[in-house]
Amino acid sequence: MRNISSVLGKLARVVSMSLVLLFAVATLHAQDVKEGEKIFKAKCTSCHKVDRKVVGPALKGITETKSEEWLIKWIKNSQALIASGDKDAIAIFEEYNKSVMTSFTDLSDDQIRSVLAYIKAESVEKPKDATNPGETAKDDNANLFMIFGLLGIVVLAIVVIVVLNRVIRTLERVIATNQAAVEAEEEPKTSKKFLAFAQGFVKNKKLVGFAVLMLVALLAVGGWKTMWNVGVHTGYQPVQPIKFSHQLHAGINKIECQYCHGGAFKSKNASIPSANVCMNCHNTITGSEHYDGETSPEIAKIYRALDWNPETRTYGNNPKPIQWVRIHNLPDFAYFNHSQHVTVAGVECQTCHGPIETMEEVYQYSPLTMKWCVDCHKATDVKSDNKYYEDLIKAHESIKKGEKMTAAMIGGLECGKCHY
Repeated sequence: MRNISSVLGKLARVVSMSLVLLFAVATLHAQDVKEGEKIFKAKCTSCHKVDRKVVGPALKGITETKSEEWLIKWIKNSQALIASGDKDAIAIFEEYNKSVMTSFTDLSDDQIRSVLAYIKAESVEKPKDATNPGETAKDDNANLFMIFGLLGIVVLAIVVIVVLNRVIRTLERVIATNQAAVEAEEEPKTSKKFLAFAQGFVKNKKLVGFAVLMLVALLAVGGWKTMWNVGVHTGYQPVQPIKFSHQLHAGINKIECQYCHGGAFKSKNASIPSANVCMNCHNTITGSEHYDGETSPEIAKIYRALDWNPETRTYGNNPKPIQWVRIHNLPDFAYFNHSQHVTVAGVECQTCHGPIETMEEVYQYSPLTMKWCVDCHKATDVKSDNKYYEDLIKAHESIKKGEKMTAAMIGGLECGKCHY
């Protein structure tokens, strides 16, 4: 019975998949144009329109005046095409006052062909009056025939699926009834066996004592593990006021960590960058190519915090701080100095913070426990080629010569010795 149900279920899935494939083949060309429209609106509308000139020229008929190969090279890297000495590229560059077109190296050749297909489709003028009524009627009849044919297949598939589902449900009810009858017969035997086992277990005092001992040990191990991890926040990932992506900035754009966290190599704290550091780039980079010409919602939060008007490019008098949520935090009794580890020891940021350049949202990667720090100190080699160890060697040489050695000679005047 189960085999019959399985076969009917597979048959229903085959009919459904055949229907999906039929629609996929019928709409393949339309998908290419739709993909091109989506890419065009996301990346091109800020500078180009099909039917009129904006920042760049109108693109109507461009596929007829330029070859597809030339257009792909121009869209991917116009400056490289100009540098190669292409006359058409140089002429367009000079015609538009040597304005540099954005390079789209992230687009594949097929994606660019989809964009060109969309431009070609938009360039075709739709005739107001049919010039050949006979052909139009013929096409309409063919389309109607195809539509009714597809509808017929859909109806037939639905009927087949409904019938098969009813058959499957009937078979499942029969199987469930048979199983219930079998289980009802076996239940008394199972109950008697369990009752006999329970009685024998209770009577065996040694076995009961061993079970109690194992239970106490299990609870002790679980309690110890729970208490040991109190205050350990590995994986902590709070929601931030702005969705800042380290993967985009540090990973894809290769921005150095110290560009934003300048305190990491010169002070105890790595420091959170002020919003004016963000504006070094985002006074011009607005992310509008991904939002139909509008400023990215996350970048707009920076503008609001600084009371910056991107249209007039002026600051207002009502700035507000960005309330970032701290992720990595140490107890007050633990002293940690970023500059000592980053500058003197040469420790990389990823050693403590993990693969930060791959994180879309930052989370605490390391446990930051005392054991974790001690294990790292046991395995890390000390770089002795720095002024601290040079002064220490000089101090020991002075002792050998019988000269006086003061605390100042071995770092006793450093602020961090007494002050946090």
